Amino acid sequence: MTKKPLPAIDCHRVELDGIRYVILRESALDHLCEKAGICPVRPSVDGSSEGGFPLDRASLAEKLVRRRHAAGLSQAELARSAGVRPETLNRIERGRTTPDFATVRKLVVAMDTAERERLTRPFHKPSSQE
Repeated sequence: MTKKPLPAIDCHRVELDGIRYVILRESALDHLCEKAGICPVRPSVDGSSEGGFPLDRASLAEKLVRRRHAAGLSQAELARSAGVRPETLNRIERGRTTPDFATVRKLVVAMDTAERERLTRPFHKPSSQE
């Protein structure tokens, strides 16, 4: 007896500060929750969530700031590298706005590149004469 292949879900994956996230269509989430017999938590207009859980905007902002510092980048440098307006990055890092997947991806790729470059730079030990 052969197993029937499982249907695929259209989603995107992103990793921030070592934590993997999956971004998928809301209709796909609704379908999965229905199959699992659970109700998804929906953010309300004021930014809180119906289920009592806060919208994770602040956590995302905190992780982006931490990653940016670890990469040794200023906000202006990261914004330029990622092709994002500095004002947009500032609003994201202050938790004033939630970025879309494309923006998060641009930021993560730019930080990954900066971190790799930083790790591959030759170490220069200052001599006692400098």
